[in-house]
Order: sequence, then C-alpha cells, then structure tokens
Amino acid sequence: MNLVEPIRDLNKIEEMKKVLLEQGKGKRNYLIFKVGINIGIRVSDIIKLKVSDIRYENGTMRDDITIIEKKTNKKKTFRFNIELKKELEDYTKQMQQYEYIFKSRKGANQPLTRTQVYRFLNDAAKMVGITDSIGTHTMRKTFGFHNYKKYADVAMLQTIFNHSSPSITLRYIGISQDEINNMYDDFCL
Repeated sequence: MNLVEPIRDLNKIEEMKKVLLEQGKGKRNYLIFKVGINIGIRVSDIIKLKVSDIRYENGTMRDDITIIEKKTNKKKTFRFNIELKKELEDYTKQMQQYEYIFKSRKGANQPLTRTQVYRFLNDAAKMVGITDSIGTHTMRKTFGFHNYKKYADVAMLQTIFNHSSPSITLRYIGISQDEINNMYDDFCL
C-alpha cells in the first residue's frame, strides 16, 4: 500500500475544489472532497452517508452527524461548519431520507465506491499538478494537517482520529520533525 500525503498547499486545495466542480458530476465529487477535508471522516464513512444522517424527518438540517465508524465500529459525532452545512442543505434538498447522499450512477440508490472516489481524486490532483501520493485518505490527512497548523492541538486530533498516541497522529498527518523544529525556531516570547 502506498503512503498517501495531505495536501499542504491551501492554493492547491482551492484548485482541487474548482476542478471537482467542473468535472461534470454536479457537486457530488466536490462535496465528497469538501466533507473529507472539513470533517476528517474516512471515505468509507462518507460514501455511506444518507440524507437521514444530515437532515431531520421534517427536512431541517442537523448541526452535526453521528455515525458508527466502519473501521473501528465506534460511535463518533462530527459537526458541520456553516458553509459546509449550507452546501449540503442545497445539494440534498430534493432527496428523500433513505437516499445515499453520494450516489453512484450505477443502480438505483447505490453509494459510490472507494475506488470511484480514488479515481476522481487522482484525476483532479493530476489536473492541478499535485504529484505527491494522493488517495482517499488524503482528505482525512489534509483535515488533520491544516487543523494542526491552525490549532496545534495534537491531543484533540488524536481523539478525533482514535489514535493511541500523539506521535502516531503527527506522523499520520505528515508533521515532520523539520516542521516541528521550524516552529521552535520561529517561537520566541
């Protein structure tokens, strides 16, 4: 298995969003990417989301989602930011509670597969000139990398990712010793 990396460059993230919007699949691929980089859940959990996971029966949007993670079988709650909530609200407004949010074009109400997500992410990454190892975990790692850069709270990320130690979390999100050293070099009270 190849090691995948986060997308570290914020400009490349914006380019990815633009390319994914222009791929001709409506907002589906773009929103999968956006959910992945803003919430940090695994792609196996993203593709299984149904409208009922994000909307109440009366149609109003939930503020967060609670899922049972496929890999760990643990219950986790993730909050939507305002922008993502609005985009998901618009995207799902004509959908029924039982429908998968991110449907495959094959079959009635079938979710996308990990392989399909991998393909469109890699295609988009090539189009924006990202040559690092890109995979479905790139979204989750991108969330972790930029969250750490903003908040420097490895303990929180460790909890979100269900990692057993901070060192595993730092390695997972691509924080190298060089970056840690640079932080110390630039830090002065």
